[in-house]
Amino acid sequence: MTPFTRNGTASLPTVATDAWRALLRLALVVLLAMAPWFTTAAIVGPLRVAWRLSPADAAWLTIAAQIGFVAGALVSALLNLADLVRPRYLMLAGGLAAAAANIALAECHSFGGAWPWRFATGACLALVYPPALKLMATWFRARRGAALGMMVGALTVGAALPHLVNALGGADWRQVVVWTSAITALGGILGGLLGQEGPFPFARARFNPGEIATALADRKLRLAMIGYLGHMWEMIAMWSWLSPFLATVLVRRAPLAAFAAIGVGGVGCWVGGMLSDSWSRERAAATCLAISGACALSLGWLQHRSPLVVLILASVWGFFVVADSAQFSVLVTELADPRYVGTALTLQLGGGFTLAAVTVWLIPFISTHWGWGWAFSVLALGPLIGITAMRILERSRASAFLRR
Repeated sequence: MTPFTRNGTASLPTVATDAWRALLRLALVVLLAMAPWFTTAAIVGPLRVAWRLSPADAAWLTIAAQIGFVAGALVSALLNLADLVRPRYLMLAGGLAAAAANIALAECHSFGGAWPWRFATGACLALVYPPALKLMATWFRARRGAALGMMVGALTVGAALPHLVNALGGADWRQVVVWTSAITALGGILGGLLGQEGPFPFARARFNPGEIATALADRKLRLAMIGYLGHMWEMIAMWSWLSPFLATVLVRRAPLAAFAAIGVGGVGCWVGGMLSDSWSRERAAATCLAISGACALSLGWLQHRSPLVVLILASVWGFFVVADSAQFSVLVTELADPRYVGTALTLQLGGGFTLAAVTVWLIPFISTHWGWGWAFSVLALGPLIGITAMRILERSRASAFLRR
């Protein structure tokens, strides 16, 4: 229990201590629960051999989880689940269901058999991540950027975990599936046990399927979501196809290099969150977008250069490609109707993953026909759109502040 003063307000030092403890617990939950997300991206090499997958098939296995996440997010948003059901129960159910769906992949022998289970895994993960973001916002008013930055950082490390398991687990891709399933089940259980709300809960909502239209009608909220779409155009495709690209440069060490280059984004999220609290959400996001966009324009053309140079630039990209992510989530928690923050977050995430499915499919097609340089360069379009949206939003919020 959080102690209260005589006038009924929370004791600030204790709230601050409890908040950072809650942050660490929830970050651990997200890190573990999201482990199956990029399982097929980590084992795409062995699957291509074992199942005779074409490049398009390999892309669709990764896209399946994204589409599943979108479907789960859409159903959740329409039913306002993230605002009607306690987040801890959603995280518990989503984590255990995602583990069950993911482990079924180990018994599959073809693309057709695996695709529905990858879809189901993504749909179940939509019950974990948005509620976790909303839950963390109930613990923080000040320094919310840094707090949510750590949450997205945990997601980033969780997304990179299959590459680490693959690097350590030997040639059997099924062991990667089993281990990531066990990890996500543990994350779901911990979410159910540790997912308490903080001292700044959002107002309770009533079922309102029209809230999606209301959210989209708000210009500032719409700009924040457009910025997020630009970010997602780039990030998921980079996470999905960095390992196959690195395999052309580093060969045997590609899984470990991919884990390092993607996992370093966990630190990037924390740094980006700190910058957003010190500067503004929009300026911090635009800065990260500019650097990651420059990396997208450069990395693919260095395929035949020094492996060390490639790894350094890939790590810089991994650091900044996700460093802006928390800023968009924070903007939604600040701009949306407090009663429907969970719905707005879920809507934003669903739209982002829908768009990401397009670039996840595009990258292997472009790289096969025109090479990695052009494939990664296409991803820079997202940061350009995101920067534009953030500049317009920053001016709009500044004007509104001056009119007060």
